[in-house]
Amino acid sequence: MNGSTGPSEVIGILGGMGPAATADFYTKLVSMTPVRSDQEHLKTVIWSDPTVPDRTEALMGLGPDPTPWLLNGSRVLREAGATLIAIPCNTAHAFIPEIADQVGLPIVHMIGEVARHLTRLRPRVRTAGLLATTGTIRAGLYQDWLARAGIDLVLPDRAGQDDQVMPAIRAVKAGQRGTAVSGPLARAARQLVDNGAQAIIAGCTEIPLGLNPRIVPVPLVDPAAVLAGALVHRSRTHVPREAPGRPASPNSDVSYAICHSTAQSPGAS
Repeated sequence: MNGSTGPSEVIGILGGMGPAATADFYTKLVSMTPVRSDQEHLKTVIWSDPTVPDRTEALMGLGPDPTPWLLNGSRVLREAGATLIAIPCNTAHAFIPEIADQVGLPIVHMIGEVARHLTRLRPRVRTAGLLATTGTIRAGLYQDWLARAGIDLVLPDRAGQDDQVMPAIRAVKAGQRGTAVSGPLARAARQLVDNGAQAIIAGCTEIPLGLNPRIVPVPLVDPAAVLAGALVHRSRTHVPREAPGRPASPNSDVSYAICHSTAQSPGAS
């Protein structure tokens, strides 16, 4: 039986940020694809470049701009035959506008997909909590998208961010697991719930690797799983490849948040 995506559809995964999160994302993409044979899986090209400079340090003015590395990886994917790009790194989405301007391929926006996913949860989520890198928070990525979806956002306090969330993320990147990672993340999540969060966004792809959703008292939303589901949905419904223009609504079937040279960020006029 032929694959459902057709000969022209190839997913390019711009990864390596970090490698474990990229491997986890691909595992989720494979496991979420309904198939009866190998031939029905999605065509995929993976570029995993762990040398991409730290995205949070760049956004805080403490390190080099990762855009050249991200552009290079996107071009490698394009030359390898990718027809769209997925980036399983939340913080890297701060650099998407420059990538889209120069690469010319649709980029399915993980954060836009999370906003869409939250609008469909029942009971309705009116306030979400965010566990993410300091770079993602400072860039306002989730703030912009959730505001468009009509969802309030609560964040960890300074101590929770600096002493719990960021050390846990770094620990996962260093290959650590267990209570030394899950404990701080669970405490940070509990603080968000106490402040009104009805769902928690695991807004760094390392967080689901270190935080068991069973110890979080509200739904834990995994952006990598949401992105994988969006790609599967896209392939099954044959969404047209060309989708230039402004970011799609969080209520649309697939959020082509940034596409081609006409792209604009959620806050653009």
